[in-house]
Amino acid sequence: MLDWSDLHLRGVTANRLSKEPPVRVFTMGSNRWRSASEWPIPGTRRVAWYLRAGGRLSLDAPTATEDSDSYVYDPSDPVVDPHGGPYAGVLGPFDQQPVGRRKDVLVFTTEPLREDLEVTGNIEIRLWIASSAPDTDFHVHLLDVEPDGRAWNLMSPTVAVVRARYRNDERHPELMTPGRPYELTFRLPITSNCFLKGHRIRAHVMSSFFPHLDRNPNTGRPVPAEGRLVPARQTIFHDASRPSRLILPEVHE
Repeated sequence: MLDWSDLHLRGVTANRLSKEPPVRVFTMGSNRWRSASEWPIPGTRRVAWYLRAGGRLSLDAPTATEDSDSYVYDPSDPVVDPHGGPYAGVLGPFDQQPVGRRKDVLVFTTEPLREDLEVTGNIEIRLWIASSAPDTDFHVHLLDVEPDGRAWNLMSPTVAVVRARYRNDERHPELMTPGRPYELTFRLPITSNCFLKGHRIRAHVMSSFFPHLDRNPNTGRPVPAEGRLVPARQTIFHDASRPSRLILPEVHE
């Protein structure tokens, strides 16, 4: 940090940092540091992994007639972080298997990987949804699943969430028409993880993760002033015309 401050704030060029490559990343999974001359890392390809019927996560695009999935989000019974959340001083990667067992969480998982797969960069998620509510939340958590079933979150659960009224512009909220399909875009910060051979990639789709974020009461009224909590039926589409997908920055050297 001192070298960075000297270089960029004081103009001191004769230090260790000025001689290093401009990109330095720690990759989880393989647990190694790597350097690069440019960003994105050379060899990076953005690859779509599609949410499919039956809880699959696949490179194959969905068919035209593929059924949607749905669940009921009840803000009086939100998904709760089983490890206590930030108010318990608990941060970092934790096994998310208990979350995936809830009826209000959709789980999409790949087959075991046949070889190591490195994902380094910004992750984008395109989720086609509909809701019975005029406003609600959607969360997507990206997980690395070990062969024994343990499922580790790769990022903070607060970064992959969209409050639907702000889907287009945080400064100009727009309520939804209940039952109408919308495409939500999640743009996540940088991560770097190597999904090892035999591991699986998993996505959890839900509408709450308490106490990391406040619950959406699903009424469309201002959340701090709302005293009612209304359940909402949430639908996730994954057909040819509405392909919900993860777009991963895969590094192929």
